[in-house]
Amino acid sequence: MRTRSLSYWLFLGPALLALFLVVFLPLLLGTYYSFTTWNGIKTGEFVGFSNYITAIQDQRFLNSLWFTTKFSIASIILINFIGLSLALIVTSYIKSSNLLRTVFFMPNLIGGLILGFIWQFIFTKVFSSVGQMIGMESLQGWLSTTETGFWGLVILMSWQMSGYVMVIYIAYLQGISQELIEASHVDGATPLQRFRYVIFPLVAPAFTVSMFLTLSNSFKLYDQNLSLTNGGPANSTEMVAMEIYKTAFTTNAFAYAQAKAIIFFIVVAFITLIQVYFNKRREVQL
Repeated sequence: MRTRSLSYWLFLGPALLALFLVVFLPLLLGTYYSFTTWNGIKTGEFVGFSNYITAIQDQRFLNSLWFTTKFSIASIILINFIGLSLALIVTSYIKSSNLLRTVFFMPNLIGGLILGFIWQFIFTKVFSSVGQMIGMESLQGWLSTTETGFWGLVILMSWQMSGYVMVIYIAYLQGISQELIEASHVDGATPLQRFRYVIFPLVAPAFTVSMFLTLSNSFKLYDQNLSLTNGGPANSTEMVAMEIYKTAFTTNAFAYAQAKAIIFFIVVAFITLIQVYFNKRREVQL
């Protein structure tokens, strides 16, 4: 580090400064405010862990955390399965592969709020009309129950992020040596055996990256939750980000909301680091 030239630090300095001002400084201040009676303007008095104790006893917060966890598990599985499947399709040397890559990636370019309103129309209007036409009551009244609201959010998230994850898998699939694939052909490996013993171990790093991205994005979801269900019915589809937002800006309990945000940050960081650790170990074993 001592041998770095002055130009190196001149170029790196603005990025480090921005990172400190945008990420680390707000985190430090937010942690401090969570131990006070901060009301958004004045810091107030120091109350210790009072906000944290109240947060872990708040049933609404715990319910939203459990709902977010279930949603994240379902979304991670579906997104990675669909993303890898799409990547295998578009790298199979079909004529329209470039067009398909563009089509599959396009949902990721749509804003979260707009995407939520689009799918809200699909679930409430299109599904209802189709259900009436074919006589299926299960397609009518979507987003009006906790279960359908849950799967509506999972479908929306999977549809949006699968194309993005597909690009990550494509990058690793294209890096696989064709000699290995041809050797597996010569050895008489079936397509399933080829995928299990040749392809998947070589794209394991892509799985680690995709797991990290889908996990963090699923837990932090807010805009799609707002536009699709707004937490209804009766806050049963309210995710943690929305619950914290409402605590801060609806009840004006900013310090309490900040304590919830710190707890949420710790939970997400812990889960993320654990999955990265185990996936990295699995890469070595593969």
